[in-house]
Amino acid sequence: MAKTQYSLSDDPTKLGRPTTDFTITVREFKPSIGAGFLVALTGDVMTMLGLPKHPAALQMDVDDYGNARGLF
Repeated sequence: MAKTQYSLSDDPTKLGRPTTDFTITVREFKPSIGAGFLVALTGDVMTMLGLPKHPAALQMDVDDYGNARGLF
Protein backbone atom coordinates (compact mmCIF):
# COMPACT_ATOMS: atom_id res chain seq x y z
CA MET A 1 0.00 0.00 0.00
CA ALA A 2 1.30 3.45 -0.93
CA LYS A 3 0.25 6.00 1.70
CA THR A 4 1.57 9.03 3.54
CA GLN A 5 4.81 8.19 5.37
CA TYR A 6 3.72 9.93 8.58
CA SER A 7 0.48 8.08 9.26
CA LEU A 8 -1.07 4.64 9.00
CA SER A 9 -4.14 6.36 7.55
CA ASP A 10 -4.48 8.22 4.24
CA ASP A 11 -4.93 11.53 6.09
CA PRO A 12 -1.58 13.38 6.49
CA THR A 13 -3.03 15.42 9.39
CA LYS A 14 -3.44 12.26 11.50
CA LEU A 15 0.11 11.48 12.51
CA GLY A 16 1.20 8.04 13.67
CA ARG A 17 -1.41 5.37 14.20
CA PRO A 18 -5.05 6.36 14.66
CA THR A 19 -6.36 4.75 17.84
CA THR A 20 -9.46 2.96 16.56
CA ASP A 21 -12.13 2.91 13.90
CA PHE A 22 -10.46 4.73 11.02
CA THR A 23 -11.14 4.33 7.31
CA ILE A 24 -8.58 4.31 4.53
CA THR A 25 -9.76 5.59 1.17
CA VAL A 26 -8.06 3.92 -1.79
CA ARG A 27 -8.10 6.27 -4.78
CA GLU A 28 -6.51 3.95 -7.33
CA PHE A 29 -5.10 0.46 -7.82
CA LYS A 30 -1.92 0.39 -9.88
CA PRO A 31 -0.74 -2.95 -11.30
CA SER A 32 2.92 -3.76 -10.79
CA ILE A 33 3.16 -6.33 -13.55
CA GLY A 34 6.84 -7.22 -13.15
CA ALA A 35 6.50 -7.76 -9.40
CA GLY A 36 3.17 -9.55 -9.76
CA PHE A 37 0.98 -7.53 -7.40
CA LEU A 38 -1.36 -4.52 -7.18
CA VAL A 39 -0.43 -1.32 -5.33
CA ALA A 40 -3.25 0.47 -3.51
CA LEU A 41 -2.68 4.24 -3.75
CA THR A 42 -4.17 6.39 -0.99
CA GLY A 43 -4.34 10.13 -0.43
CA ASP A 44 -2.04 12.37 -2.47
CA VAL A 45 0.82 9.87 -2.81
CA MET A 46 3.18 9.98 -5.79
CA THR A 47 5.05 6.89 -6.94
CA MET A 48 8.43 6.42 -8.58
CA LEU A 49 9.38 4.09 -11.39
CA GLY A 50 11.38 1.02 -10.45
CA LEU A 51 14.85 0.31 -11.77
CA PRO A 52 15.58 -2.45 -14.28
CA LYS A 53 17.71 -5.43 -13.25
CA HIS A 54 20.80 -3.73 -14.68
CA PRO A 55 20.55 0.08 -14.28
CA ALA A 56 22.28 2.20 -16.93
CA ALA A 57 24.45 3.74 -14.19
CA LEU A 58 26.38 0.46 -14.00
CA GLN A 59 27.64 1.05 -17.56
CA MET A 60 28.90 4.59 -16.87
CA ASP A 61 32.58 5.23 -16.28
CA VAL A 62 35.37 7.77 -16.73
CA ASP A 63 38.44 6.73 -18.73
CA ASP A 64 42.09 7.55 -17.93
CA TYR A 65 41.81 10.84 -19.85
CA GLY A 66 38.75 12.09 -17.90
CA ASN A 67 36.25 11.33 -20.67
CA ALA A 68 32.81 10.07 -19.65
CA ARG A 69 31.79 6.74 -21.19
CA GLY A 70 28.47 4.92 -21.18
CA LEU A 71 26.23 8.00 -21.10
CA PHE A 72 23.03 8.06 -23.11
